[in-house]
Amino acid sequence: TGTLLHNIEMQPGKGGQMVRSAGMAAQIVAQEGDYVLLRLPSGETRRVLSKCMATIGQVGNMEHQGIKLGKAGRSRWLGIRPSVRGTAMTPRDHPHGGGEGRSPIGMPGPKTPWGKPALGYKTRKPKSSDRLIVKRRGRK
Repeated sequence: TGTLLHNIEMQPGKGGQMVRSAGMAAQIVAQEGDYVLLRLPSGETRRVLSKCMATIGQVGNMEHQGIKLGKAGRSRWLGIRPSVRGTAMTPRDHPHGGGEGRSPIGMPGPKTPWGKPALGYKTRKPKSSDRLIVKRRGRK
């Protein structure tokens, strides 16, 4: 317990799927039967089969999050496109679009470009692996 891990398999032999981002690490909380209890960087506590492989330690490149790109062009080199507000679009491109000048959204709450409610709307579909989650991640 207390060991830091990264690149964790979810099913034995499938290859690492969890905790692979720069500077991240999961912590072993407990061991119960065939399962190991892990605290993930998101705050979620989850059971993983003890047969699953993982790499001991923390992922490198911890400064990755602190890098300032400095200009729009450098973002473009990385393939990051500009973020355009929905209100600046036409109604055919976004539910918030159209109107004269700076118009309100014009509906009870904000929507995604595909018309689904934004902010606080649950979008996660139930999965068979849900039974392995002991504690869900906290709200931001």
